[in-house]
Amino acid sequence: MSYRSNSNTYIAVIGDIINSKKIPNRNEVQNKLKAILKQINQKYGDDIESNFMITLGDEFQGLLNSGKNLIKIISEIEFAMFPIKIRFGIGIGAIETEINKEMPFGADGPAYHNARQMIEELKSRDKKYEANHSNIMICSQGNNAQADTLLNTILSLCSAIKAKWTPRQIEIISCYIESGKNQLRAAEKLGINQSSVNRSLNYSDFYTYEKAMDVVNSVLSEIKEQANV
Repeated sequence: MSYRSNSNTYIAVIGDIINSKKIPNRNEVQNKLKAILKQINQKYGDDIESNFMITLGDEFQGLLNSGKNLIKIISEIEFAMFPIKIRFGIGIGAIETEINKEMPFGADGPAYHNARQMIEELKSRDKKYEANHSNIMICSQGNNAQADTLLNTILSLCSAIKAKWTPRQIEIISCYIESGKNQLRAAEKLGINQSSVNRSLNYSDFYTYEKAMDVVNSVLSEIKEQANV
């Protein structure tokens, strides 16, 4: 399974805070999100064509020139913003206007249209109270419909796993990832035994989740790399 792309293929990411109007400390949450997006822009600058920025009070977006770190970027934002929940629309396609590295405002094209379509689809599903659906959806242009369906199915299954994680499991998983996926180092940071870290990772089905997300990342990593061959 692979994505067909060309030299004008980009990945637009739109993030939307779920139930933002019900959050009591919205200003604090927005400031936290700004800080996280700033870190993302610095850490993944080579992959970012247009910086991640808040575009509306409860929404942000960015533009990538490569898919190799897309899943990492989304995961880091998700873990850092917990317990705030975010839906992500990912659009793969062309950009038909000039691109400003410093801000995503003004850029337009199928990539953003596809990302917006996925955000609206996720919102629609929430209104219908559909259970066990993903908070991340991908849409592309051209002959990638089958790949979109397969990846969105994987993302939906991963969301079902995430939905069962307790706050403590998320804390341990996040620390484990930040510790270079070293159980002993994570245990030392958390002040618990290594066996407790291992048990939490296994009980949460983290390794199953990780392998599934690795498959998604592997496919998305081909975007742009294929076009540059």
